[in-house]
Amino acid sequence: MKDLKELTRAEDQVMQLLWRLDRAFIKDIVELMPNPKPAYNTVSTIVRILEMKGFVGHKAYGKTHEYFPLVSKEKYTKFYLNNMVKGYFNGSFHNLVSFFAKENKLDAQDLQKLLDEIKSQKP
Repeated sequence: MKDLKELTRAEDQVMQLLWRLDRAFIKDIVELMPNPKPAYNTVSTIVRILEMKGFVGHKAYGKTHEYFPLVSKEKYTKFYLNNMVKGYFNGSFHNLVSFFAKENKLDAQDLQKLLDEIKSQKP
């Protein structure tokens, strides 16, 4: 698989729906999009770009294609968050958590819950 690249807003919107659906035709994706819905051809173009980027595969049924994710939501989330931490928080998860604690005015109880959750996930 190619190296992951960050998705555009439109590509991310389509991938979110495809991850939710697991397998879908273009019409299925368009149907779930918020109003005003983009044109069928617009969504089709975005899906083809995602396919070229290695995010999406397809199965052909004559002229119709059923699309499915090749990259899991979890894998892309990890990639995206790691890039965000590198770009905005000098590569420090401590800086990220500190930022969110300050911005969201987390109290000691909230921070303790977060710490307990982190501890429970370590092997």
